[in-house]
Amino acid sequence: MPVQLDLSSLTFLVVEDSAYMRTILRTMLQGFGARRIVEAEDGASGLEAMDRANPDILILDWVMPILDGADMVRMIRVPSNPFAYIPIIMVTGHTERSRIIEARRLGIHELLCKPISAKSLYQRIQSVVLAPRDFVKTPTYFGPAPREIRNRQNIWQAKPGDKAAS
Repeated sequence: MPVQLDLSSLTFLVVEDSAYMRTILRTMLQGFGARRIVEAEDGASGLEAMDRANPDILILDWVMPILDGADMVRMIRVPSNPFAYIPIIMVTGHTERSRIIEARRLGIHELLCKPISAKSLYQRIQSVVLAPRDFVKTPTYFGPAPREIRNRQNIWQAKPGDKAAS
């Protein structure tokens, strides 16, 4: 049976330029038991809302006017920022491989592709709550450590034609 999270004590910040999409996300979060949901319609107002709301989890659209999600993440993922370590779930309708790689380079925790489902949103929230990742700081990256690759040894040590490789 899946773990049922108690989200009532967490504060969520939803930064999304579409009022319709904000309503969908808020309704889903409320359905999961979230009680503190703050909304902003672009990255600039999202940064202001972070200071006011002190959120625990940021749900952020990628494409927005004024300051888009990627720019907002770049401003947050700076070690001196008080919110540098906040879990970020990025929402996007753009699912090209290059966009997914860019999201990883930005230091987001989870990527959620539109159209979103309640199940997929809940899974991303579960991931950031139940499986927090350590942060890594290198000269070119600051963000959550990449997930472990299952069977890494098998991938690297298997020989062609080996059953372990498949």
